Parts: sequence; structure tokens; C-alpha cells
Amino acid sequence: MDTEAQHQERDRSSGPALSETTSDAAGQEGRSRFALPPGALDRLPGGRVTLTALACLLFALALSTFALQPFDIPSSSMEPGLRVGDRVLVNKLAYRFGSKPQRGDVVVFDGTGYFGNADYVKRVVGVGGDHVVCCDKEGRLEVNGRPVDESSFLYRGNRPSDVPFDAVVPPGTLFLLGDHRADSSDSRDHLGSPGGGMVPVGAVIGRADWVLWPFGRLGHVPRTGAYARVPAAGGAHG
Repeated sequence: MDTEAQHQERDRSSGPALSETTSDAAGQEGRSRFALPPGALDRLPGGRVTLTALACLLFALALSTFALQPFDIPSSSMEPGLRVGDRVLVNKLAYRFGSKPQRGDVVVFDGTGYFGNADYVKRVVGVGGDHVVCCDKEGRLEVNGRPVDESSFLYRGNRPSDVPFDAVVPPGTLFLLGDHRADSSDSRDHLGSPGGGMVPVGAVIGRADWVLWPFGRLGHVPRTGAYARVPAAGGAHG
């Protein structure tokens, strides 16, 4: 099985000082309702340092849950763009507000029930309604009747596919391939499985936007314009 991706406050600012002659009632009104009870920091092991660390941990947890999440790349199926040992940052908000995965996007998705019980990283080759074929007479991938030049990201020496396929992508699903076609288990290998090799858009965790590690490879995950001239589904022969 080609497992693709593995998971892995504030300091109160000083405000105007209250007068020492302020009454207790006025003092209570002036205290934030979110302030810690008197002496709470003294009873907390580590005091303010511990409180700050906990706040940072909660913030990181919320960020990972709702916005950004790092994933490790354990296989070579997305080389040369993503290598074994890379840690990528996945944008979990990329498709949350009406946007949908586009052809050419590199996405991380939950393959449970479709590819296997794991998270995977692949490139979107076809979206709902697309007709994806490989290969044409010149050995190229074809989407909606338009050949796609994948040379900018395809692993050197690989052909678009050693296994011929001809598939129509159902609405709400994606056809996904690895860039290292000779070393990738992807939609081609699951055409006869439940789901027909297609992955629901709802199973997408997010878009892989950045390589975080190693530092020598820090940078944006390369985007591609290879699919820019692919016509909309149903327009190939119009």
C-alpha cells in the first residue's frame, strides 16, 4: 500500500493603573471578567511561563484542526516535487468557502474506503465530469480531448502511464495521480475497486502549499499551468 502522508497568550498589556483609593466595588467592576482569580498564578506550577505555554499549545491545536496542518512524505510517489522526508504544510481552508480542488492542485486526502486506511498526497488530474484518457497517439495524458504537457512536474524518465485507462470522473469526485507514475498507487490502480478509483471532494483534507522541512527545500509547492487549456467537461467536442 502506498501510504502517502503521515501526521505528525497573551501577556496582559499594562493599562492605566487604578488609584489606590479606589473602592473594592469599583475595583471589582474594573477587573476583566476573564481575569484569573487572585493567587491563581502562584498556585500554578511554573506560573506565567506554564500559562503561556498552555495558551500556545491550545492555539497550535486550534490552528492544526481548522487551518494549517503539517504532513510527512514517506514515499517517492510525488517526486520530484515532493521527496521522501519532506514535511509539507497543508492549507485546510483552501476548499472551505466555496472553492473546490482544481486540476493541477496537489492535495492531501483521506483514502479510507477508496485507496486504503491512510492519508495520501496526489495531484488532481480530473474533476467532476472530466473525461481522462491515457494515452493518446503521442503517449500523452488527455483530459476532455486536450493533451496535457506534464513535463514540468512528471518524474524524469516516466511516461504519463504504463497502464492505459479511460475514465469519466463522476460529479463531486476527483481523479488523482502521483507525479512519479512508475512508483505511485493512485486512481489508475483502483478503477475496479469500490468508488472506481475516484475520491470524493469531501475526503480532501487540504491543499499542500508549502514545504517546511528540510530547511534547504523551504518554499512553496510548485504550481502548474499544464491544465490551463483543458476545456470544461463536456466541451471537448463542442
